[in-house]
Amino acid sequence: MNETNNTDNMFEISVIETVPRVSKIITISCCLAMSILYVSSLYIWNNKHNRDHPATVKRRFLSVSVVMLVAPVFLYSFSSTELMERVQFNELLGLRWHGLLMAILIPYLLTMLLFLGPLCVEFQSESQKLFFDFEFWKSSFKNILWIRNHVMAPLSEEFVFRACMMPLILQSFSPLASVFITPLFFGIAHVHHIIERLTMGMDFTAALIISLSQLAYTTLFGFYSAYLFARTGHFIAPFLVHAFCNHMGLPDLQELWQQQLWKRILFICCYIGGFIGWVLLLNMATLPSIYNNKIFWPRQCELFTNNTLLCTA
Repeated sequence: MNETNNTDNMFEISVIETVPRVSKIITISCCLAMSILYVSSLYIWNNKHNRDHPATVKRRFLSVSVVMLVAPVFLYSFSSTELMERVQFNELLGLRWHGLLMAILIPYLLTMLLFLGPLCVEFQSESQKLFFDFEFWKSSFKNILWIRNHVMAPLSEEFVFRACMMPLILQSFSPLASVFITPLFFGIAHVHHIIERLTMGMDFTAALIISLSQLAYTTLFGFYSAYLFARTGHFIAPFLVHAFCNHMGLPDLQELWQQQLWKRILFICCYIGGFIGWVLLLNMATLPSIYNNKIFWPRQCELFTNNTLLCTA
């Protein structure tokens, strides 16, 4: 009988669920406005150069930096007053100290497991030696395209599309629904690349296929990134994972198929094993308790007869 009562008194709760909900129309509108603002900032310059030209890259650095200053205003202005009273604004953005080390290490290692196959293919080549070469890193940080792909793009995109959007969406939708909603803005925001491809003279059909493919994998990555933010409550987790994924890119299956038969079988096993391991460890490795995340993701709670509330991850 006691076991039944204990079960009946169990429920899940997070800080963000204990405050009044914000209108879904407001949060969706805010996220749409931030998406439009981010993409528009890339095209405000009267520039005849392509996207990889240093002049274009530097101007876009400035544009997205301004957007990063404006986006938090949406979160601050339209969040629940009660939530703002209970949670510090920097913590709402995922900028906090508690659980920081775990948020740096665990999601990164988890993502490396997902890319176990491609990593094994890389490690059997000489290219991996570059990462232990000081000159490689020195030259990389002088390369503006490397900085764009590995620093500025992950930093600005994760800050706007995760740190500013997710806390808003979570005030209107459940955590799981939020994980599937915000990546849609992130994926659609990448469709603008079709304009650049057409400007460069690419055939419309080819540009459309490439852009739709990019929409698919950026949206899929967005699901993962949003999940990491909601579960860890840290901005650093999706930022580092984003930078790593930009470095890895899509798996090079052609290079895999060019390997000797025994190597090909071994690497295919690494691909499959890495994916299975990632799936099995995803929930365990992102337990909110590991990161002291009490804000976004529901924790298991038990209400006792004396109205005492005990919560665990």
